[in-house]
Formats: sequence, structure tokens, C-alpha cells
Amino acid sequence: MSDIFEQEYTENEDISQLEDDYQNYPSSDYFVCPDNLYIAKLEYSSEGVYVTSDGKKNIESGTKVIIQTRYGRDLAFVLGKIKRPVGVKQNEIVQIDRIATDDDLRRYAELAGRESESFKIFKEKVALHNLDMKLIAVHFLLDEPKALFFFSSENRVDFRELVKDLVSVFKMRIELRQIGVRDESRITGGLGVCGRPYCCHSISDKLPPVSIKMAKEQNLSLNSMKISGQCGRLLCCLSYEYNWYAEARKNLPNEGLHIFYDGTNFRLTDVNPLTQVIKMLGEDGRLLEIPAKRFQKENGKWRVTN
Repeated sequence: MSDIFEQEYTENEDISQLEDDYQNYPSSDYFVCPDNLYIAKLEYSSEGVYVTSDGKKNIESGTKVIIQTRYGRDLAFVLGKIKRPVGVKQNEIVQIDRIATDDDLRRYAELAGRESESFKIFKEKVALHNLDMKLIAVHFLLDEPKALFFFSSENRVDFRELVKDLVSVFKMRIELRQIGVRDESRITGGLGVCGRPYCCHSISDKLPPVSIKMAKEQNLSLNSMKISGQCGRLLCCLSYEYNWYAEARKNLPNEGLHIFYDGTNFRLTDVNPLTQVIKMLGEDGRLLEIPAKRFQKENGKWRVTN
């Protein structure tokens, strides 16, 4: 494992910039979801899309469908049926237009084959216009004459002349989308510090924003190198594990609590919801590890039972 994981947290380290922007996160106004609700995925951007069908027949996982995406009509892969929807909003659900035909699949494969050539053309045009742009992905819509170019840049880019050049080459509508660091990781994929594929790429792109509070709740070191992913932002896994930790801690005493036990005052030094073990340091120097089930709260005070 890399040496960076041995560095210690310093009080002067500013990790606030690792947090996500809560202001742009959707509101929590929910509605009753339809029974035939599915989650589909856009392969080129790894975006999840909630889809539904008028028909009562179930759609199997792996089925290719044509839907209206925010980029235009395109092909999506159905991942499976949603049995217990949580946090789904009405404006996020799109209607399935049709099941993809063999002709659709052939055309999709043909368009995908043009992407490598498009990469080269894009880079040549960017160099010609001397623009600071890093191309992340190219995609040609299946059901519309339109090409998408996803790129990243540290600054805002005036690409109007670049678009004109690209239109003259591809003879279709061109849409350039500047994406952030999380989006770049979601599209490209990779392995996280845990050795598994990125959560945003392999699990879901609809995780709620991640905050430093979530790291604190999980007793993690506030060293930026330990709690941030390759994208430079807080680890996605902090978000979907947070609720479990918050719920588990409701039934456990807090660290720093003082308890009189076995004739000595002890201070709780570590409360581990995963192992259900609590460590206590006594005034007499004893360090005890006690199962959490032995801690009971009576009349607002915690005590250790035998």
C-alpha cells in the first residue's frame, strides 16, 4: 500500500474543499412511484436513468431500450427492476419508447466504432485553437444526428470556433459538455483505494452529497489522503455507509464518556459499531475491551452490566 496512507492528520489542513455542493442537490419532494419502474444505464457516461413502461410485461435485466435522455433519444441498458424505490422523483422518470431492434444494435456498434477516430480529430482541432481541454469521452446518439464530447478543464473555455470546425467535419449537431472531477471518474472508471471499482462508476451515480461530518461519524482520520478518492473529492462510500453508522451509534455510548466500573473511573476511548467492541481506559492505567451489548442505559446514564 502507498506511503500516503501513513501520513497523519494535521489541524491546519483545510479539507472543506473536498465536500460536495449541497445547494445544487435536488429537493426531497417524493411521490408514489409506478410499479413497473426500472433503473437503466447510459454506457458512455455511466449515468443511471429511471425508466418505466406502459406494458405490464416485465423487462429483463440486460435489455437494450430506446429512451429520451437529457442529451437526446438514445440507447440505454436496463439493469433491473426497482422493488423498493427510495428518493425517486417524478421528473427523473422517463418513458421507454421501444425495445431496441437488431438494426438499432448494429447502428449502435457502428457509431461506437467511430469514437476512436473522433478522439483524434477532436485533439487535432483543440491543438489548432490552442485550447486547454482534456477530452474524456465521445458519443454519437443513436436516434439523432448528434455527437457529444465530454471534456474537462480547470478554466472556462470559449469553444465556439472549435464547434464550428467540428460541425464542418462531422456534418451533424455538436454538443460539448464540460464536466467536473466526479463526472470524469464516473465516466472513465478505475479502482479505488479499497481495490474495488469506483462506486460512482459501478454502483450508482445518484449518491447524495458527501460531507466531512460523514467521515467523523465513521471515526475516520480527517487526513485528506485517507478520505478522498482519485477524483480529489470525499469518498463516495462515506455517503451510503453513513446512515448505517448513524443508526448504529444511537444504541451506543459516545466516546469520551466517563463511567465508574470495577471500582475505578474509566473513559471510553473507542466505540466501534462494526465490531461492537468498546475500549475503556481507567485511571489506574487499565485498558479494557468490552462487548457493546454489556452497556445499558438506565435513567439517562450508561453503565456496564456483568
